[in-house]
Amino acid sequence: MIKILIADDQELIKDSIKIILEVNPKYTVTDTVKNGKEALESIKKNKPDIVLMDIRMPVMDGTVCTKHIKEKYPDIKVIILTTFDDDDFIFSALKYGASGYLLKGASPQELYKAIDTVNAGGAMINPNIAGKVFKLFSKMAQSNYAISVNTNEVKNLSKSEWQVIQQVGLGRTNKEIAQKLFLSEGTVRNYISKILSCLQLRDRTQLAIWAVQKGVINKDFDS
Repeated sequence: MIKILIADDQELIKDSIKIILEVNPKYTVTDTVKNGKEALESIKKNKPDIVLMDIRMPVMDGTVCTKHIKEKYPDIKVIILTTFDDDDFIFSALKYGASGYLLKGASPQELYKAIDTVNAGGAMINPNIAGKVFKLFSKMAQSNYAISVNTNEVKNLSKSEWQVIQQVGLGRTNKEIAQKLFLSEGTVRNYISKILSCLQLRDRTQLAIWAVQKGVINKDFDS
């Protein structure tokens, strides 16, 4: 019997998934919760084998919750469920240790296959987004691949901007960055928008990769 926790803030989605799982005798639903904080509390009590995790939830989103789960319970598998095929979320969720990434529109058979595959130690990525994932990570694996930035602007970055870049490189959300650096979320958004424009980068995924490649995430900007 595979024990499964469902984390989703939409009642209809949560209830539908529960029904789909409970008609299959191989699975048992340990709990249903509406955010990452509740998921961590439920995991502590029920110790599921797999968490079906919505990526966008209040209080604590799916990527941050995945990070906490894999740090404390490395044997628990996480399958991210989303309606958004967003590069940034794909990058963060997989970096934090998610074993699967499935769109919410997947059929019951696809959901069963994802659970069985991940439970057996494999990885499951929805075909609709697999291409993006493999393209991103294959590029990162190539030694001659590097994110190109406007080098003239790099030397003009302020300490505060470097701190924001570092946090993006660590995969943190705008809310987490705001809390870490004692800023408002609006200020963080403005910083990131300005940084992307100055460095001539397309999105925060490129910024995160550049920060990792340049070793920004390991530098001390507090002193």
